[in-house]
Parts: sequence; structure tokens; C-alpha cells
Amino acid sequence: MSRPKEISYLATHEWVRFLDDGTAQVGITDFAQEQLGDIVFVELPEVGAEVKMGDQVAEVESVKTVSDIYTPFTGTISKINENLDDAPESVNSAPFENWLFEVTGITEKEELIDLEAYDKVVEEEA
Repeated sequence: MSRPKEISYLATHEWVRFLDDGTAQVGITDFAQEQLGDIVFVELPEVGAEVKMGDQVAEVESVKTVSDIYTPFTGTISKINENLDDAPESVNSAPFENWLFEVTGITEKEELIDLEAYDKVVEEEA
């Protein structure tokens, strides 16, 4: 699977896509979903929740384990991907299309990295 160049990444295997209005979509990368195995459940944050950078806001449960998902931003959860309620496995088949949540009103953010830097992270961990 090729990773998109136009989005940003975190060394903790999340991806971030900024929309035109400054909203950020957050999902997990292909590497993360591969490591998790078959995803069977996704617990998402509540819309309207105020979150601080580094807060645990979601969980992804697979047949192997449960993985906490942290927000890379301080802001407000503005939307969740409700499609994952009925089809959590879609994160496995299309991780870069199936975002988990959106954050608006961003006042603080973690350092994001580009594709080249993220590929090096994956290479070191593989």
C-alpha cells in the first residue's frame, strides 16, 4: 500500500489530514492497522468533547489487542466517523480513507512529520 504524500504523520502511527477550514481529520496508518490485525471494534470520542493534546480519546480493538488513540491536538471533537460503528474492519482495508475523528478550534498541536520521515520510522520498527 502506498502512503499519501499530501497528509502529515505522527511517529506514533496516526495520520492527519487538514481540511480547507482548518479542521483536522485523524486516523491510523497502514502500518498501525497491520500491526493490530483484524479490527473488530472502534470506540470513538464524543462530539463536542474538549480535548488536550496527548489525551487518550479513542480505542481500536482487534483480534490481537486494544490500542489507545491519542489526539495530537488541543481543540474540540467536531465529528466522528460513524461508519466505523457498523464496519470497523474498513480501517484495515482502507486506513487512509477511514478517518476516526475530526478536531476543530486547534490551539496546540504535536510535531507532525512528512511521508519521508514517517517511512524512516516504519523502517526502524519493521
